Amino acid sequence: MQKKQVVVYRALPPDVEADLASRFELSCFARVTDENRAAFLDATARAHGLIGASLPLGEAELARAHDLQVVSTVSAGYDTIDLDYLNRRGILLAHTPDALTETTADTVFALILSSARRVVELAAYVKAGRWRKSIGEELFGVDVHGKTLGLIGLGRIGLAVARRAHLGFGMRIVYHNLDAVAEADTRFAAQRLPLDAVLAGSDFVCVVLPLTAQTEGMIGAREFALMRREAIFINGSRGRIVDEAALIEALRAGRLRGAGLDVFAHEPLAADSPLLAMDQVVALPHIGSATHETRHAMARMAADNLIRALEGRRPAALANPRLWRDAD
Repeated sequence: MQKKQVVVYRALPPDVEADLASRFELSCFARVTDENRAAFLDATARAHGLIGASLPLGEAELARAHDLQVVSTVSAGYDTIDLDYLNRRGILLAHTPDALTETTADTVFALILSSARRVVELAAYVKAGRWRKSIGEELFGVDVHGKTLGLIGLGRIGLAVARRAHLGFGMRIVYHNLDAVAEADTRFAAQRLPLDAVLAGSDFVCVVLPLTAQTEGMIGAREFALMRREAIFINGSRGRIVDEAALIEALRAGRLRGAGLDVFAHEPLAADSPLLAMDQVVALPHIGSATHETRHAMARMAADNLIRALEGRRPAALANPRLWRDAD
């Protein structure tokens, strides 16, 4: 029996790639570039499945892929993939939300702690040889324990952040979400509030939302104006949810104490971004899930999703589960 064709469009761990190679005919691209894009499109035209990450995929890339059954992305988010187009074609989109929840929550909480205690700024202060006596109030940070954490969105990652905050640091949890989350309400004494109330009442405002047409640009000048002047803003979800120019202006004007950011409107962040000149900003290179253990688990889950789909079994996580129900 002829093996199905699979295109790998981002390098996978060797053991995961070897497993796929034992089952399918692979065409592998460590990364799709301008130089190999034509070869990638030729391979895709013969593919039954695709697996990879961080590549825009839509009609321009997939129109010739007449046998395509599944795209398996090594990520929780899938905003770079045209889901409407896949739905029209009846192509499954699998993703890996469960594999990165705890690691991304660790990153978000690292941003909270490092922003509050000025960890990055003061580490640079020490390394520059400026620490010659006990620091004064001008270099003090603020406490995290006992403060109010406002979560905008309360899915898997938001819930994991809330657990760390309430059980580990005694923080009061308020959140804005389409629906109440019973686990947060009962385990963490969380309160679901309107967005404006979360913004106005929180010491730390943390965005943990997926990027959608509804959330893009959701946090702008009006929202920053509602926040406390001593508040710290945290974004570990998607950069385009925030009006970056409005954030820069709020920080410049002293309407916020600081910000901890793992994501930006355009990535990599430009070297001349005003954010990089601000001591009160902790900026990370989108490392939310970037640990050896988690990236391997994500690749393994994405491969399992692909295998299951091509063998006629339901993948563990589908962005378009209705296609599977309709097939049944």
